[in-house]
Amino acid sequence: MTGLSLIELMVALTISAVLIFGATQVYVDSRAAYNINETVSRLQENARYAMSVLEPDIRMSNYWGLIKGASLVGNQATQSAATSGVANNVEANYCGNNFAVDLNSNLQADDNSYVLSSNASKTSNCDTVVGTGWATSPMLSADTLTVRRASAVASQVAGVPTSTNHVVQICSTRLSGRLYSDGGACGAAPAFQVNNLIANAYYVDNNSSVGVGTPSLRRKSLQTVANVIRFVDQEIIPGVEDMQVQFGVDPTGITGVATRFVNPGQVAGLPVGTAIIAVRVWLLVRSDLPETGFIDNRVYVYGDRLAANGTISNLNLAANATKAYQPSGDTSTLPTSVKHYRRLLICRTFMIRNALGT
Repeated sequence: MTGLSLIELMVALTISAVLIFGATQVYVDSRAAYNINETVSRLQENARYAMSVLEPDIRMSNYWGLIKGASLVGNQATQSAATSGVANNVEANYCGNNFAVDLNSNLQADDNSYVLSSNASKTSNCDTVVGTGWATSPMLSADTLTVRRASAVASQVAGVPTSTNHVVQICSTRLSGRLYSDGGACGAAPAFQVNNLIANAYYVDNNSSVGVGTPSLRRKSLQTVANVIRFVDQEIIPGVEDMQVQFGVDPTGITGVATRFVNPGQVAGLPVGTAIIAVRVWLLVRSDLPETGFIDNRVYVYGDRLAANGTISNLNLAANATKAYQPSGDTSTLPTSVKHYRRLLICRTFMIRNALGT
């Protein structure tokens, strides 16, 4: 009985090495494909979640309980008027005078900027405010969207409308309504109804709870904390890099059919009587981590970001508004460059249920 010859052993080792290399390469390729699929799935999941938060708010805008139309609700005030007697504490007005109680502006947006309040003379821009815990660092060329409405669920106990002190609420009947926050009596059901006031200002921030440099979709939300009416900053989901908004308008204010979509900066110039009946939202969502060897060379054209206006690789410059986004244009050689992230652009159009009144 003889053993293997040297030549036979070398042939066997060579074949084994080829098989092991092939198996290893298959594993590496499979792992890379799995990671890509996992990243894409995570992008889709994050985008769906962000839209699921925005959707009910937008659809229910201009809902004020039993009353039809915000103009019939008393104690509200425009952002250019004197401070309302309701929610007139400092904390409730950090984002601008009467920011919470300007009910006639049920939908409000900034076009490629972060201002929030429609009052140019406001003393706060809702950035870092002492005592709030905010350290807002907004994406400077992204849009914002503010929604004001009544809560979908009425406040009641055993079928009786119930008011709560230090909470901004709307007491409404079929004929009138009023804002109040003193917990006073409203009336008896079903003639009266009490709903909490909801005011949410959505924006894109450069940082998130995941870490500095990871963008996120956030909102300033009207709440009551320790019996103080104030706006609280909340993170919706990390990874949202940009938000663009357009409004679908009905020039007649009667038909409820959107004849065109306009950018937020065009709303002020619309004819009197024009109704906003739909909101179109674009979200650009990026992966949690950069990917070695990957370069995103796509040109993202959406909202009023048009290639005809040029392309940019930095969304955090106000001068880059209205320009298409091309991450591969970033000249940074760092592995954390924006060009090394995968992205998903998602667009949804939401019809407003109460666009022409409740």
